[in-house]
Amino acid sequence: MKVAQRWPTWVRRLAFAAVLSLAAATPGMAATWSSSQCQHSGCEKAGTVRWIRPLPGSWTVQNGITGTTPATGQVYGALGAQLAAIGSGLTVSAYRAGTGQQLWTTRLTGFAPGSAITAVRVWPGVVTVGVTPSAPPTTATTPTTATTPAPGAPPTPGSTLWPGPTPATSGTPAPGSSPTPATTPRDGATPTTTGTPTRGATPSAGATPAAGSTPSPGALQSPGATPSPESTPAPDAAPATGGEPVMADGPPRREVVLRASNGHQVRAYPAAQFGGAVAASPGTTVVVGPRAVTSYANRTGAVRWSRPTGPVPLDWQVDGRQLYLAVAAGGYLGSAPVTALRRINLATGAQRLVRPHGSSYDGTLSLAYQGVVVFSSARWAKAYSGSTGQELWQYPNALPDTVDAAAERLYLISGNTLIGVDPQTGTTLARVNAASSSGLYGVREGAVLGIDHGGVGKAWAYDIATQRVLWTSRPLPWPHYFVDLSGIGGSAPPGEDAVLLAVCGKVGPQPAGTAPPSCARPELAVVNR
Repeated sequence: MKVAQRWPTWVRRLAFAAVLSLAAATPGMAATWSSSQCQHSGCEKAGTVRWIRPLPGSWTVQNGITGTTPATGQVYGALGAQLAAIGSGLTVSAYRAGTGQQLWTTRLTGFAPGSAITAVRVWPGVVTVGVTPSAPPTTATTPTTATTPAPGAPPTPGSTLWPGPTPATSGTPAPGSSPTPATTPRDGATPTTTGTPTRGATPSAGATPAAGSTPSPGALQSPGATPSPESTPAPDAAPATGGEPVMADGPPRREVVLRASNGHQVRAYPAAQFGGAVAASPGTTVVVGPRAVTSYANRTGAVRWSRPTGPVPLDWQVDGRQLYLAVAAGGYLGSAPVTALRRINLATGAQRLVRPHGSSYDGTLSLAYQGVVVFSSARWAKAYSGSTGQELWQYPNALPDTVDAAAERLYLISGNTLIGVDPQTGTTLARVNAASSSGLYGVREGAVLGIDHGGVGKAWAYDIATQRVLWTSRPLPWPHYFVDLSGIGGSAPPGEDAVLLAVCGKVGPQPAGTAPPSCARPELAVVNR
């Protein structure tokens, strides 16, 4: 997954994936929390595979955290209470979360060649998909056709995209400018995380979506592939349409809104490269865009409210209905300190500037939970009140990692130790050695959750209080865990009781040379946790 210059900040944001990558790359590191340690009779029951379905397209298997991945390009996935969705190239497929029934497959059209999905997020009633254009060729002789609007210029309403990749006769207007008659209304999408990707997790074991059992109509295509007959939408799911091809002077990403019931495309909005949808419903979508955070009415595409963020992209974190943006000269690409936080209510757009009690916040905005924002640096993790800016606590030599929403704990990683703390006071509530596993991906209800990699892969849970393995799943060969860098989507959002994985039920023959073997039976699976 390509994360460009944004990667270092994402690593600081969710350290689990960073720990995974480090451990996986260390020769001889044993997984002492391996599922093989689960000895009591309830192990297999607790990690029941809810469903498994076949994945279309060409896939390969690789050692370590990569696991089962598409032969070409990347795949992104997200799991919600009602729906699981995966996207690759320009194709999105949705499955019923409870049963695995394939509901629809949608092929996004109208995007320039080389454009690809870089984030998938599932919300009540809608699915949002970030689409990023391919990098334009750098030619010093080609003038730009659109001028840059003043910082904070109001965004144009979201457009309904119509069939056909009809090129605009002039460049797509820059974010915040009004389209001229020669241009088609602009779409929009911002990169998220997970999967996708908004901010949050770092890619672990093959940061992409999950696996699935009987070919259903219209499944995921390899990036750029032409949909095969079986990859067409269900009768009630007409293909979604894109807008005009993304031009070099257009937004760095577009956030496409799909109806969850049938995959129909509703709207598309301009988004920042590492922004995208941070709240969505059938009626409205809030998008972190190139120069503003904007709430759109999906029925008309009209702007409900918009809060300018300036000409540079900012670090951000979501905490429930609040969005925090770190105000710093140069944004996240610069090295200037964070001098304030913009706190925006995602429902109303009400905004407040939260300043620190000193001259600046210490470090990089890395996590937000229960009204507490955590900044990280090489020396410590520091927590501040998200409403007053007052420092609440600090933990030396630690990085913010993840949250256990069920147990209401915030987790830090310090060396080889995973530390659970009270988010308001910093009081240590739990501690466990986390160095020996390359497959940790989260904490839920006091249990560390992980995946064993390779051909004998399994999912498992390790109870922090009792220091024992609670359960393991049936074999899940070559598992791939989908990551949304925002922490909003991906394989295992904090509020969901399952994890989405891509697995390989049967490995194909080993090709000559160093190429990875193909997967003869790629699958998408959901495992209860």
